[in-house]
Amino acid sequence: MDRLKLFDAEYKFMEIIWEHEPINSTQLTKICEERLGWKKSTTYTMLRKLAKRGILQNENTIVTALVKQEEVQKYESEVFLEKNFAGSLPSFLAAFLQDKKLTKEEAEEIQKMIQEATK
Repeated sequence: MDRLKLFDAEYKFMEIIWEHEPINSTQLTKICEERLGWKKSTTYTMLRKLAKRGILQNENTIVTALVKQEEVQKYESEVFLEKNFAGSLPSFLAAFLQDKKLTKEEAEEIQKMIQEATK
């Protein structure tokens, strides 16, 4: 599961891929230059690194993700929860909501999620 750990620059790079896939690697370098300020060599270095880790593939200059954004988000959320709140979702929610007020819609959406998770 550690293969799903992405550093900030890797995640920003993958967001571009998730948004545009399948994407030609030449087009990807242009977008990375615009959004991230990267040179072509930086983009290709990141492509090779993440392909080696099995996060994406670059076949015939077409780049696609091998993992979904939701998988990475789930992994990162679980790691954050474990590291900062001993895996306790109620502790996280108590800390997060300490000085916040939920809208009625937000509260209903959270209640719906809880009902779905407890089925």
